[in-house]
Amino acid sequence: MTVEPMLRLIAGAFIVVSVLLGMYVDARFFWFTLFVGANLFQSALTSWCPMMAILRKAGVRG
Repeated sequence: MTVEPMLRLIAGAFIVVSVLLGMYVDARFFWFTLFVGANLFQSALTSWCPMMAILRKAGVRG
């Protein structure tokens, strides 16, 4: 798997897990959902994403 599909997989998993945690554990988990969404938004505008940099350093092929 390359960086872009891996990024989508991780972002989707973070959002699903944080929404479920926000619904069933504590509403403060929705702040994490907001953080992930804001990061996706800024990466669309700046073409830079911290998770992509982490994945590349971890050896995921581009």
